[in-house]
Amino acid sequence: MTILKEIDELDWVEVCGLDDITPNTGVGALIEQQQIALFRVGQEKRVYALSNQDPFSKAFVMSRGIIGDLQGERVVASPIYKQHFSLATGRCLEDKDQKLLVFPSKIENGRVFVSPTAQKTYITNNAASQEKMQLLLIGNGLAGMRCLEDLLDMAPERYEITVIGEEPWGNYNRIMLSPVLSGDKSMDDIMLHNHAWYQEKGIRFIAGDAAVKIDRPRKQAYTEKGLVVGYDRLILATGSKPFVPPISGSDLKGVISFRDIYDVNTMLDYAKNKKNAVVIGGGLLGLEAAYGLKQRGMNVTVLHLMDRIMERQLDARASRLLQNSIEAKGIEIITEANTEQLIGVDGHVTQVKLKDGTLLDADLVVFAVGIRPNIALAQSAGLRCNRGVMVNDTMQTFDPSIYAVGECIEHRNQTFGLVEPLWGQAFICASHLAEHGSLTFKAPTVPTQLKVSGCDVFSAGRIDLESSESQADYEDIILNDEKRQIYKRIIIQKDKVIGAVLFGDTEDGAWYAELIADQTPISAIRNKLLFGKDFALKQAG
Repeated sequence: MTILKEIDELDWVEVCGLDDITPNTGVGALIEQQQIALFRVGQEKRVYALSNQDPFSKAFVMSRGIIGDLQGERVVASPIYKQHFSLATGRCLEDKDQKLLVFPSKIENGRVFVSPTAQKTYITNNAASQEKMQLLLIGNGLAGMRCLEDLLDMAPERYEITVIGEEPWGNYNRIMLSPVLSGDKSMDDIMLHNHAWYQEKGIRFIAGDAAVKIDRPRKQAYTEKGLVVGYDRLILATGSKPFVPPISGSDLKGVISFRDIYDVNTMLDYAKNKKNAVVIGGGLLGLEAAYGLKQRGMNVTVLHLMDRIMERQLDARASRLLQNSIEAKGIEIITEANTEQLIGVDGHVTQVKLKDGTLLDADLVVFAVGIRPNIALAQSAGLRCNRGVMVNDTMQTFDPSIYAVGECIEHRNQTFGLVEPLWGQAFICASHLAEHGSLTFKAPTVPTQLKVSGCDVFSAGRIDLESSESQADYEDIILNDEKRQIYKRIIIQKDKVIGAVLFGDTEDGAWYAELIADQTPISAIRNKLLFGKDFALKQAG
């Protein structure tokens, strides 16, 4: 059991000199019958102290792990099964139920001291405990709540926390709405933090009441129902809003987006007694909506403006394979479909009209053509916004009391719609709020690995070179197994992998993504690349 103590109550054991630990490596120490791994990052005048036992293999090997950085979070990789553990909090990035104990450490006169009393977080200074500050989180989606989780791990006693959520539910996994729609999961299955969790953590949770105003000079936020909440620090995590193009009839009943539980419930209601659904948008979200509605018994047509579906993630061949697979499930897909208007009777949608004159019956129309950062609240508060709320490398807005994370932000001219960068933002923001120094956020190149309508697809790096001026500089290695519906395309430039597209067999996607990110020379394994990591490296070795 982890024991919490104030720093002045701790016992300290002198272990070694700081210079005895080689930078960017770990060493093991036996302290009061506990094996502890000590890590030093670069030339920093501090160490991280964690349990030396790998929780998966039960072997005492963590001191031999490799130190690295994932999304700005300092980690050590287990030498056994390669799981990554945060040096700051001990949590396992691949399995939230596993973590390493973290032990306080300090440096005095060039000597390393460690306390044998495990803490919930590492300790960065010897200052007396400070009076709690008021922290307000606006938005209880994935990014904001992940930030709170990290902060509670790092500095559980630092803040009195209030969360304002527009929806009445606790925090749920928005990514899993598609399986709820298709019937593979229930709402309970995707709930991450129910109301009881907030209560257990001592967090004031204002649910079903949107924040409508931020008074920055007074450091107060106002809700739609008239509540006033003060703050010392504020995290904006307002997410994104679905984009609905300005098409005539888009305000009719039966026309919705696919973004939250309300939308899913609406679609489920329509599926009970309505027949025809039209989904506008052939990206991931649109295809998932189409698949879910088909599983619920509706006739579904997908309209996509471009000449192929998921054109941003897949090349022409993989897109065609995916379309064939989806159409085999009974879903009609019309590409190069330009919607002119939605036609209704008595205020309810009945048809979709395309610019070529085609009329489609529609009891339900679902727009899935993209999202936009939700910046209205930030704009009204006078925060700097472009496409999103503009933040620096520590996730602060230009008002140093206000942070922002998630789909609402813009960082170095980039906005974010995938999950992985959000985890990095959350950790950086939490580290800064916990006063654990100033780690900085670097936006990663994130591969796309998805199951779309029951089909496995993967893409990473450059896949758009067919139309590029530099075509002569690259070459393709392609495997096309039509019988098994497997397609692999590896794109190589100057002896390095720069892109990959996989359909049907995505098992080695993560390895190809590593080759792309690390720009690893591949001449020794070039002829084996298509057959996966195990075969290629075995043959190479």
